Amino acid sequence: MQSAEAKFNRNSLFLTLKRYSSAVSDMEKTILLPSLLRDVPSDCEAADETCRDLYANYLMLKAIRNTVESSLVPLDDHKAKNATFTKTPEPFLEADPEALFLFHLRGLFSMMSDLTKETRSLTDKYLDIIGLAN
Repeated sequence: MQSAEAKFNRNSLFLTLKRYSSAVSDMEKTILLPSLLRDVPSDCEAADETCRDLYANYLMLKAIRNTVESSLVPLDDHKAKNATFTKTPEPFLEADPEALFLFHLRGLFSMMSDLTKETRSLTDKYLDIIGLAN
């Protein structure tokens, strides 16, 4: 009989998504008053409007978790986002399918790891705001 840990090691994409979901669940359990995060700037280096406050980051991280867990992406959103990233699909049509898959898989792992770190960082900042920092 295989242990649960051995199953997770074989399915590392699932493990990465589970880590993110767990980090967001911990964030939700810890942050009892999300309104305290309003107007607290995030660690954004850009000086333009793309920087959000911690409350907006909190809502975004929860929304991403819901999308990951439900596996539902509205078709219209998917088409709109693809149109902004690439105007023409020609560069992708000539690519090796395996290389293209690995490129997107690496990107997914990287993005989920970054989101997990951001979620943990937001939780730590909240604990710092309320005076319970480790």
